[in-house]
Amino acid sequence: MNVPNLLHKGAEQPLKGIALICGAVLLFASHDALSKYLSGFYPIVMVVWARYVVHTLLMLVVFVPRSGFSAVVRTRRPGLQLLRALCLIGTSLFFTTGLRYIPLAEATSVNFLAPLLVTALSVPLLGERVSRGQWAAVIAGFVGVLIIIRPGSALFTPAILLPLCSALCFGFYQLLTRMLSGVDSPTTSNFLTGILNSLIMTAMLPFFWSAPTLVHGLFMIGLGTCGMLGHLLLTQAFRHAPPAMLAPFSYGQILFAGMYGYLVFDHMPDMFAVIGIAVICLSGLLVAWGQRRRA
Repeated sequence: MNVPNLLHKGAEQPLKGIALICGAVLLFASHDALSKYLSGFYPIVMVVWARYVVHTLLMLVVFVPRSGFSAVVRTRRPGLQLLRALCLIGTSLFFTTGLRYIPLAEATSVNFLAPLLVTALSVPLLGERVSRGQWAAVIAGFVGVLIIIRPGSALFTPAILLPLCSALCFGFYQLLTRMLSGVDSPTTSNFLTGILNSLIMTAMLPFFWSAPTLVHGLFMIGLGTCGMLGHLLLTQAFRHAPPAMLAPFSYGQILFAGMYGYLVFDHMPDMFAVIGIAVICLSGLLVAWGQRRRA
C-alpha cells in the first residue's frame, strides 16, 4: 500500500478521510481476492500482467488529459523510479504466488509487516532514529507472524516465505516512495511504476499466455480497476486526515480479507491465527503512534 505524503488543508475533514480509506482497503482486499481466485486458473505472470496493464490504461485516461503525457512521466530520479517499480512488481509476484497456498487473511496480515520493516530499515538506509518502543513493536510484529505459522500448523510450510518476501519488497518500495516524495509528484511515481511494470510483464507474457474466458477476462479488468480506484481513494484519504489518524483503519484490509476468505474460499482463521493477526495489527499501530509522537 502506497501512503502518499499528501496532507493538505483538507485535514479538517477527518470523517471523510476515514470513509475514503475504508473504501480503499475494501478495494485492495477485493483486488487480492480476485488475484487468489484467478491464480487458480491462470499463470501468476498473467494475473499480475492484467493488474498492471488495466491499472496503467486507467491512469492514462484519468491523469494524462489533465497534465499532459510529458509532464506526468518527467522524473528527476529515473534510477530510483525503476528500482521502486521493481520492488512493487516483486511484491505483486511474491504475494500473488503466495495466495495460491496461503489463506487470504493470513497472507494479508503477514504482508502488513511492511510498515514494521520500513521502521527497521529506515535506520541504516535513511539514518532515522527509532525509539525503543518502536523496536519493541517491530519485534512483536515478527512474534505475531511466528504465532500464525507456528510448528504443527497448516501454514508451517516453505510457502509462508512468499508473503514474507512480499512484505520485504513492499517495505523497500515504501522507503523508495519516501525518498522520491520530495522529488517527483505521487502521480508521476505511480504512473511510471505502472508503465514500467506493464512493459516488464508484457515482455514475459508470451511465455505464460492462456486465453481467458469472458467471465475471467472481466475479472481481470476488475482486478486492475480495484487496484487503480483503491490508490485513488487512498490518495484522497490522506488529503483529508493525517496518516496517524488513518493508520488504524488501514488494518481493516485484514478484516475484509477474512470476510472474502470465508465467503469465497470457505476458510476461517483458527484461534492462533487470529491472535497472531491481532499482534501484528497492534504492532503496526504502536509504530504509527510512535511516529505521531515524534512528529
